[in-house]
Amino acid sequence: MNGRAGTADDAADYDVLRVFCGADGRHGNELGVVRDGSRMPDRAERQAFAGKLGFSETVFVDDPERGVIDIYTPTLRLPFAGHPCVGSAWLLDVPELVVPAGTVGARLDGEFTWIEARAEWAPPRTLRRYGSAAEVDALPVPPAGEWIYAWAWEDEAAGRVRARGFPGRDDGITEDEATGAAALLLTDLLDRALNIRQGRGSQILTAPQPEGWIEVGGRVAGLRPGPRSSIAGGA
Repeated sequence: MNGRAGTADDAADYDVLRVFCGADGRHGNELGVVRDGSRMPDRAERQAFAGKLGFSETVFVDDPERGVIDIYTPTLRLPFAGHPCVGSAWLLDVPELVVPAGTVGARLDGEFTWIEARAEWAPPRTLRRYGSAAEVDALPVPPAGEWIYAWAWEDEAAGRVRARGFPGRDDGITEDEATGAAALLLTDLLDRALNIRQGRGSQILTAPQPEGWIEVGGRVAGLRPGPRSSIAGGA
């Protein structure tokens, strides 16, 4: 592997995934994954690199066999996040992931990758219900300051939800295309399985489990390897 990745100014080896793709394979939330976290062990360097990439989240893999990962937005470190865990589970193909919040169950089931987590691990979100999917579609991006998950029933009997996520962090991510943590919180609130259409066309599936656990699942696709990636074709 050429070069080094000791600081955020270096081009670390990373992969780019799309998590929670729609049924047509499009959309989904982009995720950066640095497979060898030991090349950038310092948290400040990781934070700087996540900011440089500019994805809503970037993952650093500290132990691929045990599934130990570290998650960053462009401006802060997260103890847990949904789409980074789903994407990491797909990429690493492990039965569990270890994040600061706890141990996340993981499984692959056909075209879907699933994680099992707890609602209390999710960062705070304001869940704001609207009367129709059309109202959610028409919403402007709200001012920064509050993480808002806007949602409405598309078909309540079938558990189909229309949603959009607005992080409100003032870090350049004005709308989150697909956010598993918010889907986790909404599922906990409604206590039922959901089929969520978020953003431009992403799909998130959820299902409550015994003892407070909730499964969150979706499709994952490799968008492209990053520079000098260890994916096929990398040096």
